[in-house]
Amino acid sequence: MPEADGETTEAVGGRRIAVLGEMLELGDEAVEAHREVGRFAAEVGVDLVVAVGGDLAKQLALAAGDAGVPDVAMVGDNKTAAAFLHTILRPGDKVVIKASRGGQLWQIAQSLTGQPVTDLSGRHLS
Repeated sequence: MPEADGETTEAVGGRRIAVLGEMLELGDEAVEAHREVGRFAAEVGVDLVVAVGGDLAKQLALAAGDAGVPDVAMVGDNKTAAAFLHTILRPGDKVVIKASRGGQLWQIAQSLTGQPVTDLSGRHLS
């Protein structure tokens, strides 16, 4: 049941899933910024964080788990993330996908929606 301020601890009818890639070009602030995003995911009640990428995504994933996100997955690339999500998604789940443009996470969204996966030029990858 929703709280008075409109926040809920669970998505109605499904889980809240955040697929989060690395934020590029942050320089010296990169590690802490990724940890902050992981902590924020816990604060807003995300049920599963799927961190996509390398060392910075790992920092995000670790911070999310430490801050209380119940389930955290770490994957190295978009293809693996899409394959993982196809195996775990259930009706009613809500998924948000976010990263720097360079992370090309739109490929995951394309896969989940049944669209052909493309690169920046629109060339089909799958």
